[in-house]
Amino acid sequence: MDRPVLLDTHVWVWLMEGRVGVSPEAVQLMEQAGEESFLRVSAISAWEVGMLEARGRLRFDIPCEEWVEHAVGLPGISLMPLTPSICVRSSRLPGVFHGDPADRLIVATARELGALLLTRDEPILQYAALGHLRALAA
Repeated sequence: MDRPVLLDTHVWVWLMEGRVGVSPEAVQLMEQAGEESFLRVSAISAWEVGMLEARGRLRFDIPCEEWVEHAVGLPGISLMPLTPSICVRSSRLPGVFHGDPADRLIVATARELGALLLTRDEPILQYAALGHLRALAA
């Protein structure tokens, strides 16, 4: 594997919670990327998980902060910081992209890293189909 694989927030949660429904191709890619320490998660995903849990849209068996610490501490996964470059680039994405700040930051992170983004988010997949980033439907 020559490039990192960035997990969209929902894919990260599915991976950690062992939820079924992720495509076999995505599972194989995540396993390979994890073995080679090429799995990445944007720091904004930790915020997004916290917001979803606070609103009752996610539930964990342990406190949310503990879940996030565990999930970013596993071998093969690296948390990507929100650098000034990523923050600015998220406000200047090429073409037309919707205004969700978390999605914009995740897309900007994937572009900055040259990463393949694993997602089920249809607007992101459509944006990728226009050639603005590399993405695979999870």
